[in-house]
Amino acid sequence: MYKSLIIQYYNDNSGDYSMDNIFSGPVTVFHGFLLPEEAFPVGYVALIDAYQLPAPFPRLKMAIGLKHSIVKKMGWHLLTPRHQPEETLIGHLEFALKYEGLDLCILKKLFEVIDRRTIETIIQETITGSYSRRIWFLYEWLMGTLLDIPDAKKGNYVLVVNPKQQVAIEGENSRRHRVVNNLPGTPDFCPLIKRTEELEEYLNLNLKLKALQVISDIPKDVVARAAAFLLLKDSKASFSIENETPSHDRIQRWGNALREAGKSPLSKEELIRLQHIVIGSRGFVKIGFRDEGGFIGEHDRETGTPIVEHISARYEDIDSLISGLIVYNKRVSQKIDPVVAAAAIAFGFVIIHPFSDGNGRIHRYLIHHILAEHGYNPPGMIFPISSAMLLRIEEYASVLKDYSQSILPFMRWEPTEDHNVRVLNSTIDYYRYFDATPYVEFLYHCVQQTIEHDLPEETRFLVNYDRFRETIQNSVEMPDSTVFLLYSFISQNEGKLSKRAREKEFLQLTEKEIGHFEAVYDRLFNNVALE
Repeated sequence: MYKSLIIQYYNDNSGDYSMDNIFSGPVTVFHGFLLPEEAFPVGYVALIDAYQLPAPFPRLKMAIGLKHSIVKKMGWHLLTPRHQPEETLIGHLEFALKYEGLDLCILKKLFEVIDRRTIETIIQETITGSYSRRIWFLYEWLMGTLLDIPDAKKGNYVLVVNPKQQVAIEGENSRRHRVVNNLPGTPDFCPLIKRTEELEEYLNLNLKLKALQVISDIPKDVVARAAAFLLLKDSKASFSIENETPSHDRIQRWGNALREAGKSPLSKEELIRLQHIVIGSRGFVKIGFRDEGGFIGEHDRETGTPIVEHISARYEDIDSLISGLIVYNKRVSQKIDPVVAAAAIAFGFVIIHPFSDGNGRIHRYLIHHILAEHGYNPPGMIFPISSAMLLRIEEYASVLKDYSQSILPFMRWEPTEDHNVRVLNSTIDYYRYFDATPYVEFLYHCVQQTIEHDLPEETRFLVNYDRFRETIQNSVEMPDSTVFLLYSFISQNEGKLSKRAREKEFLQLTEKEIGHFEAVYDRLFNNVALE
């Protein structure tokens, strides 16, 4: 029927699309989203619309265009009429699995509203089909219940996750369904990542090897000094992101924690220990997982009513979510790209927001933990990821806000007497089944910054500074602290020693010596050749 509607549209452009059809006809605007041209929404967006599913739309929405050309813009991917699915539940569901991959949140919400007997009938009609067996497995995996269907006896084993579409692990066989469960997580926590062109480009860069190459010819003592500086840089940036100006002691304690990243297994106890370090001895903050609601946002100045930007996971769900996150880390360890794993886990943690305070810094710590645990960064080296995030603070905020805003419409909540929020409906699926692709792409951007720019720049500076100091001390007997003061004065004055410094701190230097030191500075730090 659906296909005939398209044919009719082509023939006379006069078809009546208001039939007893629960799926949308051709539109140019769909739920407030503009399409590049008139098209039939299909796949996940069609299922959300037809069954009124409380789930956010995919970032890339699918539709069937009326022309024989593929269009990909404005957040839509338009295929041609030959890709048209049957106008049925199974038609759109199979289309989604084939062309869009898995969206576990949408699938879960769909299975919750579809009568299980309908699902059983669909599967039994095509029990040997690869899509039917994947749907069968996913239903039982997501719903935690068995369908009234005997174990499959025929059919080649098929992968639950198409590894060409989404990141997956090697997986294990499910004999009942004759599928390979290569999902990276468990029903308690399983974000998925699409293999976008941008992600493939990052994976092909082999940034881990580049980091090793940067330091391969650098003296070990210089590498150690660079590592110490980058550690301090990251510690300061992490607090700056939270708009905090901590004491030197708090920065030092946090830096010491970062230095140990990856050495202790990730656990609930370890997360609470980290919160202790972040919070310190402040008595206003409860240490441990929340036993009340939580949100990010402001309060109305007059009423105190929460103005919500992000609603944290219900405190009743935290134990399950964090347990799932920890298991996810174990399942993917050494099985998927470390940056991909770090993004899924760290951003999953901050979405859950399990603590009353300290979530942001622990979220960034988890990035370091996963990278170190996977042996991604050189031994003893902490990449200044937080510093790169600080440079891209608007992008960082946007990538966090986009998902939070997409799930807010599906949350029913009320303010509490203490100006907090109380969530009134089940929301756990939004925190365990999300598309982590934007987080992965953002984190890879930051990692690239640290490896291709921050790390080589810092090691280059230290090597050149050592040469500068050696040149100075070979010419004039001068303590290290005075050499650094000389360097500081010259660097702050566009490569020249100021008149005041010549007449005060460095009165003992001759004009010839000063000219020579300025020339050395230009050669080492401005790449100006000596005459």
